Amino acid sequence: MSDYFSPYDADQPLMLKCSCGKDHTLADHHAAVAADSAAIELRRRSQTSEFEAYSNEFIEATLVKALFPQDEVRRRFLRAVGKGTAMAAIASVLPVGTMQALAQDAGKKPGTLEKTNLKIGFIPITCATPLIMAHPLGFYKQQGLNVEVTKTAGWALIRDKMINKEYDATHFLSPMPLAISMGLGSNATPMNVATIQNINGQAITMALKHKDNRDPKNWKGFKFAIPFEFSMHNFLLRYYLAEAGLNPDTDVQLRVVPPAEMVANLRAGNIDGFLGPDPFNQRAVYEEVGFIHVLTKDLWNGHPCCAFGTSTEFIQKNPNTFAALYRSVLTAAAMARDPKNRELIAKVIAPAQYLNQPEAVINQVLTGKFADGLGNIKNVPDRADFDPMPWQSMAVWMLTQMKRWGYVKGEVNYKQIAEKVFLITDAKKYMKELGQPVPEGAYPKFKIMGKEFDAAKADAYAKGFAINKMG
Repeated sequence: MSDYFSPYDADQPLMLKCSCGKDHTLADHHAAVAADSAAIELRRRSQTSEFEAYSNEFIEATLVKALFPQDEVRRRFLRAVGKGTAMAAIASVLPVGTMQALAQDAGKKPGTLEKTNLKIGFIPITCATPLIMAHPLGFYKQQGLNVEVTKTAGWALIRDKMINKEYDATHFLSPMPLAISMGLGSNATPMNVATIQNINGQAITMALKHKDNRDPKNWKGFKFAIPFEFSMHNFLLRYYLAEAGLNPDTDVQLRVVPPAEMVANLRAGNIDGFLGPDPFNQRAVYEEVGFIHVLTKDLWNGHPCCAFGTSTEFIQKNPNTFAALYRSVLTAAAMARDPKNRELIAKVIAPAQYLNQPEAVINQVLTGKFADGLGNIKNVPDRADFDPMPWQSMAVWMLTQMKRWGYVKGEVNYKQIAEKVFLITDAKKYMKELGQPVPEGAYPKFKIMGKEFDAAKADAYAKGFAINKMG
């Protein structure tokens, strides 16, 4: 018999729930035990002096990289002022020391944190891996925080709960804080991106009936699902279709569908494909209803997907709590970046209270060893990765696409908006105030489908597309 019930086993009682007494199947029980064991091992790894040193260096390197996105500028700065002077100057404006001291003092010095009981929202997708795994691995508790991570049904609900202050911080689609801050689709409420939760981790997945129709030029009249209008999924799908000569507003239909409902809609024939977050691309393959047409990393390798953020008001009122949250999530990101931890992480986040997905599906996404639905086994280690740096040039690209597709009317001050919402420019501002040398070149360039994007030429870039909705 299966792992669910054994009605014909004379040696076992017939129970309609697990023998442990909980209302779940034996298969769910096995998954829960595996998750607990994996969490114990990951916690053990996180408590080693080796990981603590790695985590501290990872956080410091992440913040220093924010100041010097172009490595040649970092090296010129170090050669000009010397290592000791550079370290002292950077330490005076980066919160590394504060966060490390806060970690040591967490739970020991009462009153250090302005708020300790926090509610954080998330959508059950692999993009949320760092903020989810920080919960069972105890990274929030290590910072003196009592965090409730709350599974949420959709992105509009995430937005509304942040605006209404029902959540203290949340898992965002990375363009959402820009849109909310600008009042697009909601009342304007200043929001900030603290870290990018993941890079890559998306795909265009098509119904199996289209396996011999791989050229997007032939997709006129198709129906596609996206998770939200203000999402990288929407912007990348529009970009991809437009590069093939299709107008995404007139030649195809784009429908907003919650990620958890995408596979069912593909099976029912309501859509021809979707550009969605993992694990649902892999779940479509697992369910034998779809195939992975292209990973979005092949359109823009290193593109942002989701973000971890909060309101500007929360940061201003709770700076120490925010620093503790920041460190918790960065510590989780440091662990998630190490490939040797990915299989264990899949066990930890697969259960019902988190992603509620088969472990095999999560494992394929995180390890990059996956079936594509066309009979091939792929090995793409960076299919999903966890680089937390919120580059302002990423924000500027998102704004150019909002402009291109008519979400924003009139002139856009790209740099001003990006620097208000994506937080890595704070350190540069403080360096200026202290009269310290400010590095050049704050905005790295990116290539999207082979075309270079330079944030310094954002307006010309936005206006340079033949297919647009700018009027």
